[in-house]
Amino acid sequence: MATFREALKAKNHLVKKWKRMPGVMGIGVGYVNGRNNKKGACVVLYTLDASAAVKKGCPSCVAVKQKKGGKRPKIASHVAVPVRTVTSGRCSSHQKWRATSSYRRRIRPVIAGVSVGYPGASGTAGLIVSGALRRAQRFLLSNNHVLNRNNTGGYTETIQPGGSDGGRSGRDRIGQLYRFVRLRKNAVNDMDVAISIPTSNDLLAPRYAKVGTIPGYVRSYAIGSRLKKVGRTTGFVYGIVESTHTDINVDYGDYGGLGTIRFRNQTVIRSAAPISLPGDSGSVWLTANNYAAAVNFAGSADGRLSIAFPIHRAMRALGLRVAQHASALSSRKRAVRRRKKARK
Repeated sequence: MATFREALKAKNHLVKKWKRMPGVMGIGVGYVNGRNNKKGACVVLYTLDASAAVKKGCPSCVAVKQKKGGKRPKIASHVAVPVRTVTSGRCSSHQKWRATSSYRRRIRPVIAGVSVGYPGASGTAGLIVSGALRRAQRFLLSNNHVLNRNNTGGYTETIQPGGSDGGRSGRDRIGQLYRFVRLRKNAVNDMDVAISIPTSNDLLAPRYAKVGTIPGYVRSYAIGSRLKKVGRTTGFVYGIVESTHTDINVDYGDYGGLGTIRFRNQTVIRSAAPISLPGDSGSVWLTANNYAAAVNFAGSADGRLSIAFPIHRAMRALGLRVAQHASALSSRKRAVRRRKKARK
C-alpha cells in the first residue's frame, strides 16, 4: 500500500514523461478507491478520452524507492504506486455564459457568490478580502480572466452583475482591476487570480451568499474532504476533493492569446452533478466550518470536475486576508486585550 509521499514522488516522475503519454490532460495524487485512504494513495491520470490509444500510454503503476529507517525496512526496496485513470475530457476556463440562477442579479452591497465581471463577460465574486496590513481597504477577489479583460495591466472596469447578465459600463460599475497574477503561455502557472478595488468600500460587504461571515482561510485540506461553494451559474453546491498536487492543462481559448496552458499543484474536486460551469469562475470553495479553501477557475466539459488552486497562495502573493466587519474586528481586539490583562 503506497503512502502519500510515495505517490507524490511517483507523480513527479510521470510529469517528466508527460510528452510520452498522449491524451493525458493532468497528473495528480489521490486515493486508490477515490474517497478514503483504506487502500492507500495512488497517482491519478486525467485523460482526454477512454480510447485504446490513450490507455496504451498510461502505466498501471510506478515503482519508487522506499525511504530507509523508521518503520521502513533497512534494506533499500521499491514500492509499486498504483495509477488510477480518470476520463475527464478537456478542462477549460469558464466565462461568457448565460444562466438563470438568482446569483446573476444586481445586488448592493456586493457579496461573495454573485455575478461579477467586465462588459461582455461574467464570472463569480469569490471573496471579499482586505489588505493584510491596510485592513480598512476592501477588495473583491476572483480570477484574472474574470476581472481582467485581456491578461494585461491595462484598465478594466469591474461591473456587477457581469456583462453577460445585463451589467453595463458606468451604470453598474463597482470598481476596477487593481492587482493580478499574469497567466503565462510558455511557462507553468500556479494560480488564476486578481483583485478589484471598489470605488467605495461600502460597495463590498464581507459576507458570502447563503453562508454569511467567513472567519478566515485554511492552508491545507485533505483528499476526500467535502467542500461547498456558491457560484454564479451552479449556485450552492458540494464537492469532494479527488486529487491534490495535480498538474493539469487548461484551455483558455482566445483569452489573452493563451490557448492551452499548464498549471501545477492544483486541486481537482468532483461531484455527481455540475459544480463548475461557465460563469462559476472565481467562486471560492469553503470547508464545513466556512473557512475559505480553494478558488475555482476551470472545469470539465460536463461541469462535474472543478479545477481550483489553494487560496492561501493568492492571499500570500497579493498580501491579503479575509475581510471582517468592523464590529468583529473590535470584538477580537477586546478579546486580545482581556487575555493580555489576565496574564499580568
